[in-house]
Amino acid sequence: MRDRFPLLVIGALLLTAVLGTLLVRSAARASFADPLSTYRAEQNGTRALFLLAKESGLPVVRRMSDLRLLNGPASLVLLSVEMNEAHEQDPDQTQLAAQNDAGLSDEETPHTGFNTYRAHPVDAAELKQLLASVEAGGTLVYVPWGSQENALLDALHVTLDKADTSLPMRTLVPAMPTPYTRGVERVEARVQAYLRLPEDAIPVLDDERLDRPVAALVPHGEGQVLILGAPELAMNQALARADNAQFWLSTLAAMGSRPIEFDEYHHGFTNERSIIDFARRYGLHFAVAQLLLGVALWAVSLKRFGRPLPPAEAVRVGSTDALFAMGRLYREGRHHAFAAGLIAQGLTQQLALYAGMPAQSPARAVSQGLSARGREDLAQGLLAVANAASSATTDTALQHLAAHAARVRERIHPAGDSRPLTGTP
Repeated sequence: MRDRFPLLVIGALLLTAVLGTLLVRSAARASFADPLSTYRAEQNGTRALFLLAKESGLPVVRRMSDLRLLNGPASLVLLSVEMNEAHEQDPDQTQLAAQNDAGLSDEETPHTGFNTYRAHPVDAAELKQLLASVEAGGTLVYVPWGSQENALLDALHVTLDKADTSLPMRTLVPAMPTPYTRGVERVEARVQAYLRLPEDAIPVLDDERLDRPVAALVPHGEGQVLILGAPELAMNQALARADNAQFWLSTLAAMGSRPIEFDEYHHGFTNERSIIDFARRYGLHFAVAQLLLGVALWAVSLKRFGRPLPPAEAVRVGSTDALFAMGRLYREGRHHAFAAGLIAQGLTQQLALYAGMPAQSPARAVSQGLSARGREDLAQGLLAVANAASSATTDTALQHLAAHAARVRERIHPAGDSRPLTGTP
C-alpha cells in the first residue's frame, strides 16, 4: 500500500481538476447553441421564452426536421433563422445606419462554434413548402436577424429598413388592438429593422417615438405571418422588461390550438445525433477523458514504486528449496509423529466445516458429525487418518498417511469415485 500512495495522490489531484472543470462548465450550460436558440440559456438565447410558454400551458415543441416535411397548415416560430440567398436592396442605407455601432449592426446571422458549418439556411424547396403551409391556413412567426431581404420577405412583399444603431433601447406600443397584443401596453427592446409593409398588412407594434412599424401581421393565402424586426425582444435578457413576456404569451396563444413548433433544425439540431455531437454539446468528452485517465492510472499502477520485487522464478525456486529444507529437518530429527499429527489436525479442521462443528473439535466428534450428515465415507477416512497418525514413525508411513489424507480431501466433492475410504493408510 505504501508503494501505491504517490499514485493515489496523483489520481486525487486529477479527479479534483476534472470535477472543478465540470462545475465551471455546468455554470455556462447551453452555451453550445446559437443565439436565439431555445436551447441556449445565456442572455442572447431564448430558452426562457420556450420554458415560459411551456409552463403557461401552451403546446410548444422543438422542431428538429427540415421544412420539406411540413404537411398541411402548421404553427411555426423561426427565430433568427438564416434564409438562402439573402440580399440587401439598399447598401448605402445600411452603411449609414451602422455608424456609431451599438452592437446590432452585424447583418450575418450569428452562429456558435461548429454550428457555422452545421446550421443550414432555409433553401428554396423548404421555402416553397413553408409558404404552402401558410397558404393552407398555417401561422408563422418570423424574426429575421439584421435588415437584409430574402426570398420569404420578397414573397410577402415586405422590405426591411435598418434601424440606426446609435439609438438607445426603443419603446414599442401596440399599433391597434389585436390578439397578439392582448394585455400589452408597451414593450422595450433594441430594434434592428423597421418594416415597409404591403397595403393588406396589419401593424402590430410601432416605435413610440418614430411611429414606424417594428412588428406586423402579413396575410398570405388562408394563413398569416407575423414579422418582428427586434430579435432582442425574444432573448432571455429582455423578458423581464415592461410587457415583453406578456407580448409573447399573447402572440403564441393567438397562433391557435395546434402545436407551436420552434425551429431548431436550422440552428444545427437534428434528430440524428452522433457521438461527436454529444461530446461537443453535452460534455461527453469529459467522460471520455475520465475513461482515458482511468486507463492511464491502471497502466501506471502496473508499475511499482520502491524496492524491486524478485523475479517469479526466483520466488518459486526459493519456496521449493525451503520446502525441501524443512522436509530434511523433519527426517533428520525423526519428527515423523509430529508431522503426522499436523496432517491429521489439518484434515480434521477442514472437515469440521462440513460437519458444522468448530475447527478445534477432536477427530472423533467431527467423524460423528459427518456421519450424521450422511458423509460416512469422509467420517471413516478421517478416523483412519487419525488412527494411523499415532503410529507413523517412518518416512514411508508418513508418505502413505499424507496420500490417504489427500484422497479424503478429494472426496469432499467427489467426481465419480464412490468407493468407501476404509482400511489403514
